Amino acid sequence: MAAQRSPAVSQPRALVHGAGPTGAVAALALADAGWAVTIHDPLSSSLLLGRSRAYAFNHSSQRLLARIGLWDDLTSCMVPFRQLELRDEPLMRAVPFGSADLSPRSRRAGLGAVGWIAEHGPLMTSLLRRLAEHPAVELHLGEICPGGSGSPSSHPEAHLIVAADGPSSPHRQALGIGLWHWPYHQSCVTAQVELRGSADDQAWELFRPEGPFAVLPLGGRRFQLVWSASSRRCSQLEALPPVAFLDAVSAALPDQLQPDALLDQPRAFPVALSLARRLRHGKTVLLGESAHRCHPVGGQGLNLCWRDVADLHRLALQVVAGRLRPGQLPARYGRQRWPDLVLTVLVTDVLVRLFSNRLPLLLCLRRLGLSLLFRSAALRRLSLGVMTEGPCRPWSWAAASANWRPWS
Repeated sequence: MAAQRSPAVSQPRALVHGAGPTGAVAALALADAGWAVTIHDPLSSSLLLGRSRAYAFNHSSQRLLARIGLWDDLTSCMVPFRQLELRDEPLMRAVPFGSADLSPRSRRAGLGAVGWIAEHGPLMTSLLRRLAEHPAVELHLGEICPGGSGSPSSHPEAHLIVAADGPSSPHRQALGIGLWHWPYHQSCVTAQVELRGSADDQAWELFRPEGPFAVLPLGGRRFQLVWSASSRRCSQLEALPPVAFLDAVSAALPDQLQPDALLDQPRAFPVALSLARRLRHGKTVLLGESAHRCHPVGGQGLNLCWRDVADLHRLALQVVAGRLRPGQLPARYGRQRWPDLVLTVLVTDVLVRLFSNRLPLLLCLRRLGLSLLFRSAALRRLSLGVMTEGPCRPWSWAAASANWRPWS
């Protein structure tokens, strides 16, 4: 018997709480799928734009932006990097990744970049402009949403409520959804510096005993630093005067990388692993950091959030096409997202614990693993596929392992 087709919904309505990068992209994705969207954020546009930080974007995020018609608009604020060097500082081993290590799917799409870096301000400026201009979106900034709880009885006119209001999500708390939470007893310091010794299109992921250290290109000689260390150490770094901070950076980086100038005020923030015990309640779904956080190693955080949006977009299209009832979307979303969330959280957690550990057995395993990565193009394709596509994307594994030649 053929599956019964749900009647198509003329124009379903969604309410999005939170207009940060994830909430903004979610609203635009729902509007692209044919939904009418209202988006609220208690912060004004100036406060939303005012953060000094940068994000790393991988190929899963690029495909989402292309699918919903945002990629061409955002390329002006995206800085591509075509080289990525992974370095284990205690072992003095390095593995370079380049465009040749991308999956055939990415190479066929003509995307020669391993990834992209975007600063928060220009990214949010473009997203807020698109929200304000989109005919299917009502944008409300700097005001509290009426009936602000995410309970099923709130906003009866909305078929879907999206909570994308950050790690301390008031809507998640109002719904009584708990968190699994594991602090790392680490913090991250972020800062922008002018740097010598690196190509303008090269990114670095340095594994040091105190934690990972990412160096991300912003164009020209500007680089974003994401420096993980103990919370006490990060507090000390944040309080240093500029010259002393640059001296500390110089001591932590490989000899070839030399910082010349500090371009903004260093900021420290704690890092933790957290995962919501449920991803939906009634017609509300949790999106982005309202549902999960992971260590920033490998730049997976925002990409994982935007894979939430990609799945939501696919389900929203099914509702408009009549293949899914609006009331079925939250439960379907909740089921689909778990494998990607759990595996990504586990992968980042294992990387941090493995490379911040000096046990002799783990040092031997790291030395062996890095040697295999350096010698095997197939393993590099596999590893880069997981980083750029997500651990659950089957083409990451299949494309990387196709024509397997261990030492090719």
